[in-house]
Amino acid sequence: MVPRAERPERRRGRPPGITPGQARRESARARRQRTGEILARLRREHPDAHTALDHRDAFELLVATILSAQCTDKRVNEVTPALFRRFPTPRDLAGASLAELEELVRTTGFYHNKARALLGLGQALVTEHGGKVPASMEELRRLPGVGRKTANVVLGNAFGQNVGVVVDTHVQRLSRRLGLTAETDPEKIERDLMDLVPQRDWTQWSNLLIAHGRKVCQARRPLCGSCVVADLCPSAEI
Repeated sequence: MVPRAERPERRRGRPPGITPGQARRESARARRQRTGEILARLRREHPDAHTALDHRDAFELLVATILSAQCTDKRVNEVTPALFRRFPTPRDLAGASLAELEELVRTTGFYHNKARALLGLGQALVTEHGGKVPASMEELRRLPGVGRKTANVVLGNAFGQNVGVVVDTHVQRLSRRLGLTAETDPEKIERDLMDLVPQRDWTQWSNLLIAHGRKVCQARRPLCGSCVVADLCPSAEI
């Protein structure tokens, strides 16, 4: 055990790095450079970052993402195996009874709305898309239960299309803490991030922020002392 007199004094307050004032005043170019460094460090820190929703294809990811609204990915992953055994294809889902769907997704919360959305989704996929999940933002957003965030998840993770940035609660929280946006509306946050992050990295950026938000930059107690981007974060405290 290191004697008390020889222990390094723990520093309190902000680590050396960008301050809130500097973050507000930095130029667009400087902010993009800082964002690029954040991206590079998070890639090294979370090399396996990917969507946490278990899926085998675009259909399963689409259904799982709809169920994930106001629900944890862990809970969704507990529910979807039975759901997909019972309704493995859009055509099967289109023929489901609403009561059975409600029972299968009950524990994800808001199950009345989610069951109706899934039933409508299956029917729309069969009647309008030949039983296949469309691969465009416009077509996806016309499907029941699908908003921009859900469409971004599916396009980026199932089809490899960087059409937009997924802004969930983690991405929203970290983007504001990092001083990359002052917005609170998800679509405005997305626009700010799309201006800072290269398009080829939009999907990975979201997955990295989500991974970092779960493991390090948590909502109630961020672990700034073990954060690899603390010196690039105007909100960091150690």
